[in-house]
Amino acid sequence: MPPGITTLAADAPTLSAANTGFMLICSALVMLMTPALAFFYGGMVRVKSTLNMLMMSFISLGIVTILWVLYGFSLTFGTDAGSVIGWSQDFLGLSGIGVNELWDGTTIPVYVFAVFQLMFAVLTPALISGALADRVKFTSWALFITLWVTVVYFPVAHWVWGSGGWLAELGVIDFAGGTAVHINAGAAALGVIVVIGKRVGFKKDPMRPHSLPLVMLGAALLWFGWFGFNAGSWLGNDDGVGAVMFVNTQVATAAAMLAWLGYEKLRHGSFTTLGAASGAVAGLVAITPAGGAVSPLGAIAVGAVAGVVCAMAVGLKYKLGYDDSLDVVGVHLVGGVIGSLLVGFFATGGVQSDAKGLFYGGGLDQLGKQAVGVFAVLAYSLVVSAVLALLVDRTLGMRVDEDDEISGIDQVEHAETAYDFSGAGGGAAPRATASAPGTPAAPTNKKVDA
Repeated sequence: MPPGITTLAADAPTLSAANTGFMLICSALVMLMTPALAFFYGGMVRVKSTLNMLMMSFISLGIVTILWVLYGFSLTFGTDAGSVIGWSQDFLGLSGIGVNELWDGTTIPVYVFAVFQLMFAVLTPALISGALADRVKFTSWALFITLWVTVVYFPVAHWVWGSGGWLAELGVIDFAGGTAVHINAGAAALGVIVVIGKRVGFKKDPMRPHSLPLVMLGAALLWFGWFGFNAGSWLGNDDGVGAVMFVNTQVATAAAMLAWLGYEKLRHGSFTTLGAASGAVAGLVAITPAGGAVSPLGAIAVGAVAGVVCAMAVGLKYKLGYDDSLDVVGVHLVGGVIGSLLVGFFATGGVQSDAKGLFYGGGLDQLGKQAVGVFAVLAYSLVVSAVLALLVDRTLGMRVDEDDEISGIDQVEHAETAYDFSGAGGGAAPRATASAPGTPAAPTNKKVDA
């Protein structure tokens, strides 16, 4: 609001039951994305690591939720301090917030905004886990999450979305998390990989997904939950922008899946289910920052570019020698960079803001802003995440022992296995034999249930 302008009581926003209900549903959809990610990642690993992969996502629901209530919301969305971090005493423990108090400039309660953003904070470190499959101690992972969201996610989210955050003030467009979520997580994954090294047998042993149906289920649930992730980020339904984002989410994801499959067919000769699932996720990632700025035709372009480039990028780990187990770098880092930068080309100036990209007469101005946001978040997350991983490695030790990794991390870390067939078909059924006429049947101990 310009200085000197007084808002009359009649003009003040009032709580909207429709927007509040919509945002609670969107929050639940985003929450679903973390277990969906667990299924997606869980199907991509070998049998001996399935439970560990599931748990690496699920534990984020516990740890980050508590940290968010204690101080995370305050650091991310509190009063700006130096354009790099927030702080508000009333947000500590969510204890100083009125039940009907509205989030600034919206018609939804602060509590609703806080829980919606909580689900973003939960998902982001879970994304990192896919790069570290098969080899990380569960206790060390839990400690790393605690440190990482505190030192990396909360500040970066403030830069991008917080009032006064320096990237927000610069004019970087990130509708729902291309920088704060996907580039942040992808760069962090690369930083941790550099510290902990490769899996035993990398580039030598087959490390194929053990359950492609589980991968497809996870991808489908991610696609479903992503509508809440993206459309909900406008925080209401009053002007149609969220509806455009909903449409663009569907369109870009479809385009990316088709583009990935097309590249895969030309490059490898087959259309694979893993390619379909990975392409869909690449499209979801790329449209996340851009969907509120581009038209549906622009969304097709964003998705198609992401599908091809991300498909090409996943093979870099074999050429460059870094072991990104489940292609977090190739999909989330690369997809986030693509989506964020393409805003500078395809922004129409007629959806979430009047900022125009190069193809709509806006010149290079917005592209330059997007590039600053991309590389600032990438560099900060990469370096700090590597330092945090090194700290954890030097204290608790980040990796399990080599013998434990070979035998299976599920048994070592969780004392369980994903699939137990010991009780299935416990022996051959007795075979009936013919008896001579008048001979009594052989006795049996088999119980006949009514």
